[in-house]
Amino acid sequence: MSKYYVNKFLFTVDRDPEYLKRYTEDPRNFVSTWEQSIGPRLNDAEMSTVNHFTPEEREALINHDYVALFEMGAHFFLNLTIFIGIYDEPYMEKSGPLAFQKEFAAKLQHWVGKDYPSVAT
Repeated sequence: MSKYYVNKFLFTVDRDPEYLKRYTEDPRNFVSTWEQSIGPRLNDAEMSTVNHFTPEEREALINHDYVALFEMGAHFFLNLTIFIGIYDEPYMEKSGPLAFQKEFAAKLQHWVGKDYPSVAT
């Protein structure tokens, strides 16, 4: 797993309302765009050519598969907060406060008692 690159995606998209909107509305196209033009940007003048998503990472990001991302070692907080940004309001309207967070926790119950996946690259 390119943990650095996945975590960079989670961090940058969660902190930019326009990116988050685009990712929510059209994840497949946004993940492709991010990987090709946003993610490689190191600063205003430099681009990196060394990072890319694995096919599994790409599909997990496209499908908003936060369980798979967790299992691959995505940083827990970054993984949780981006999907709160996407799902918190609709879940709250349907099932009340913290509904998405409760679902997130329930879907990770199979990790109770196991070591946390390594977030090191």
